[in-house]
Amino acid sequence: MEKHILQWTYWLGITCLVIAGVWRTLNALGAIVPLPAFFATAHFIWYGGFLKWGLLLFVASIATSNFIFSRRHQQ
Repeated sequence: MEKHILQWTYWLGITCLVIAGVWRTLNALGAIVPLPAFFATAHFIWYGGFLKWGLLLFVASIATSNFIFSRRHQQ
């Protein structure tokens, strides 16, 4: 189970950071990124949220990897 958590958190972290990087690049170049119509102004999506989630998922991936490593060497 831990290996699945490790794989999912790693790849979701990569995906979030790629989305944040592309979004930030488009904003820096002046391109307007349209949002779907169902997002109200109170539910604003920002690339910083993807960045924070990506980093959080990487921390979870590192913690899971350390947990697997410690269990393997404990036995």
